[in-house]
Amino acid sequence: MKAERRPSAPSAESEARRPGERFADAADGRLPVLDGGGRLLRKAFPEHWSFLLGEIALYSLIVLIVTGVWLTLFFKPAMHEVVYQGPYVPLRGTLVSEAFDSTLHISFEVRGGLLMRQMHHWAALVFVSAIGLHLLRIFFTGAFRRPREINWVIGVTLFLIALAEGFAGYSLPDDLLSGTGLRIAQGIMLSLPVVGTYVSMFVFGSQYPGEDIVSRLYPVHILLLPGALLALLTAHLILVFHLKHTQWRGPRATNRNVIGKPLFPQFAASSIGLSLMVFGVIAMLGSVAQINPVWTYGPYRPDQASTGSQPDWYVGFLEGSLRLMPRWETTVAARTIMWNVLLPGVVLPLLLFAVLYAYPFVEQRLTGERHREQHLCDRPRERPVRTGLGVAGITFYGVLLLAGGNDIVADTFQISLNSLTWTLRIALVAAPVFAFLLTRRLCHALLEAEQKRLAEGEETGEVRQTVEGGYESGHEPVTDFRPGAPRKPLSSLEPRTGTPSREHPEPAPPGR
Repeated sequence: MKAERRPSAPSAESEARRPGERFADAADGRLPVLDGGGRLLRKAFPEHWSFLLGEIALYSLIVLIVTGVWLTLFFKPAMHEVVYQGPYVPLRGTLVSEAFDSTLHISFEVRGGLLMRQMHHWAALVFVSAIGLHLLRIFFTGAFRRPREINWVIGVTLFLIALAEGFAGYSLPDDLLSGTGLRIAQGIMLSLPVVGTYVSMFVFGSQYPGEDIVSRLYPVHILLLPGALLALLTAHLILVFHLKHTQWRGPRATNRNVIGKPLFPQFAASSIGLSLMVFGVIAMLGSVAQINPVWTYGPYRPDQASTGSQPDWYVGFLEGSLRLMPRWETTVAARTIMWNVLLPGVVLPLLLFAVLYAYPFVEQRLTGERHREQHLCDRPRERPVRTGLGVAGITFYGVLLLAGGNDIVADTFQISLNSLTWTLRIALVAAPVFAFLLTRRLCHALLEAEQKRLAEGEETGEVRQTVEGGYESGHEPVTDFRPGAPRKPLSSLEPRTGTPSREHPEPAPPGR
């Protein structure tokens, strides 16, 4: 008679294994968890704060999606007029569109509605701001170079779509402020030679303002543009994982590795903490900081304009360009070309984004870096020309943004509106040039001071007398270095720093 075979008792080694390891083994026996995702989970990410701007954009987009889905349950995208009978007394009995009526219903009658509206608006501002700052970080550190040119193009496209998405959502409540913005947009459409009237009729469905613009913007805002954002964001993240993250130069950092936290669990834990902070800040802003009070503006009327109307900051530069442009018109073949609207409203934005799209390819061709992969970030001071161009662009944008509120500035400080407008016109040309020259000089000065500090060391505060009878301060070797800073003085300072410094490691050869 055969003896029954009993299962062996678990070994001490298996008993000592942690629950997480046993769970991973159990999951991997049923799904390719470790084989398929182990390498992904071990992927390293740098720890510097500047790399978190993209994550802030991602988490604010999540807030936008969640609050936007909630708002769609109550918003009515229609422009048919109804008599307002809600709790806001100053507008009771007024003819308003269904879109405006439902916006007031969400704000005053739906529990938590005003909080959701304001969180949605604040999240949109944070989203666009984070994308803009993320692009600036990539620009100033040279993270757009090979092999990341396509990811730069995707990022600029995300920024462009975010601007369009923000404008579409801003226009949905059909209040007096958003209606003024739509009127400006219609004027820009009409400025297009030959096809302007056809484009306006196609967008608005009839003569302005029509009754279809809100119902047409609604699917664009909740379906088409969000779908494009999510698709491009997915492609962007896939390329980030595939191409590996850029990092600052350092003793161990090379073009072939990444020094930082693994994706799981360290980076995931810190990223979750950042997401909770973003959600909390947006919720706090939505709770205590009023934004877009449409009941104050009232419903849109084509014959009225709100006093001191200002768009959100991300389209404020367009408003400023329209205000600064002189009144130039040309008549050709019985058709009038309105340069005062066409140039600032159409040509200028196209040129700005064309420069953004083309810059990585142009710079790499001029510096000879287009044949080499670059995985290490530049410090802005190491590229005076690029940094100067970036600061000049920011200055140009700042002048336009200030011009978008020239009437408010003139009224607040009791100065002439005409004098302010001419001052801003001159500054639009002169200020970027001055900013470029000053920034380039500062970059060279910072490099020279840094090399002197590395060569001579840091002052100790001790003063001693020399043999000749003079005095000199004591120095000690430098031990504190910022991210990306060189550890030893260079043999010579380049008169131009359009190409990487000699002391930095050579990039990896092309090909993966």
